[in-house]
Amino acid sequence: MNKLRQIWGDLRSSFWFLPSLMVLGSVVLATTMIEADSAWSDHWLVQWPRLFGAGADGARLMLSTLAGSMMTVMGITFSMTLLALALASSQYTSRILRNFMRSRVTQVTLGIFAGIFVYCLIVLRTIRGGEAAFVPSLAVFFAFFMALGGVVVLIFFIHHIASSIQASSIIASIAHETIAAIDRLFPEKREPGPDEDEGQDQVLRSLDERTWYTVPAAVSGYIQSVDNDALLRLARDSKTIVRMEHGVGAFVVQDAALASLALTYPPDQEMIAALNGAYSISRHRTIEQDPAFGIRQIVDIALKALSPGINDTSTAVMCVDYLTAILAQLAVRQFPPSHRHDGEALRVITMAPTFEGLLAESFDQIRRSAEGNVAIMARMFSAIDTIASLTVSPSHRRALKEQVQRIAELADRSIASTHDRAQIKRRMIHVREALEAEPALCAGEEKG
Repeated sequence: MNKLRQIWGDLRSSFWFLPSLMVLGSVVLATTMIEADSAWSDHWLVQWPRLFGAGADGARLMLSTLAGSMMTVMGITFSMTLLALALASSQYTSRILRNFMRSRVTQVTLGIFAGIFVYCLIVLRTIRGGEAAFVPSLAVFFAFFMALGGVVVLIFFIHHIASSIQASSIIASIAHETIAAIDRLFPEKREPGPDEDEGQDQVLRSLDERTWYTVPAAVSGYIQSVDNDALLRLARDSKTIVRMEHGVGAFVVQDAALASLALTYPPDQEMIAALNGAYSISRHRTIEQDPAFGIRQIVDIALKALSPGINDTSTAVMCVDYLTAILAQLAVRQFPPSHRHDGEALRVITMAPTFEGLLAESFDQIRRSAEGNVAIMARMFSAIDTIASLTVSPSHRRALKEQVQRIAELADRSIASTHDRAQIKRRMIHVREALEAEPALCAGEEKG
């Protein structure tokens, strides 16, 4: 199942798969229209000679013109797409190129122009003059309407490209895709109560006494997804414990440890192949099971904006805003446990994402690149204030307090202006007061 999911993801993000399907549809449509002309033209198309009465020479000329025009427009479309990819890569980060390639608008546009071109060619080759003349009038008339539709698509595509390369559109698109992955991976809301990591250290110490055999990775690459149900079945059938050595999004090296098995004997090749089959490993990361990659893309855009060569604080502030929206969703979600059981027996030890890890992924590098930037520090304080108003977890609030402390240290070290330091200090005091308040009280104030 993981392999099928990986293949489908690669097809979905390619420029050729959907356009090829649309070209195939055009071939079927052209054949159908020609057969319809052959069967019905003598009966009712002759009743409208002004619409369907084009001769062989006129039909050939029109179809030749349409086919040549569509090929020219398709070349322009490819050029605009490649230009947008180059601009996005240089201005923001190369990691967002896959998002552009996954764009349904771009793929459908290329498919429409290629489909019209192929349709015109197929209809053109059936036109005959002379005594055994045959002009598929209905197919020719339909080609004319397809060309008009192609003009509309071209205008819309130009608008789409102009909108899609704007920083706000790119960042919002990544954030929405990341939030969708969070909704899919962590659908349950977190209930108020203590954290569920108590007693885990004792369990881990008891597991250290076992004999662990490492399972090597079959290929090098990034872990795109893991079939946890397949790991659970493998552990249950083998009466063992599977311990993941790398989480989703991590890079693994061929023949290095991918996971470990608690066994009394080394695993056989069948078990090694089954465990590798539960992992989807490729040369790039995806967001489907890896929301940290969505965060990584937005952080990269912020770092590029804060670099001395660009110095675009507004884009970096926008990145912090959308990171806040993502972390606000994570703050209220129930994260999956790292230990999975089959009844009472421990079977799988996963490397599940945590709020603390994703918070550090979001803010640590941006903070280090924001020396002396009052706007970024102030917006990060506002972000932490917003997240603190939503979370009820003591561990979440501790992580937020650590972020506040690090931003305060950065402000004391890098801001020279007394006025700016005082402004940052006021914001810091407000955020600390919000974090020190009881979570239940904050929730009650929100409701009130």
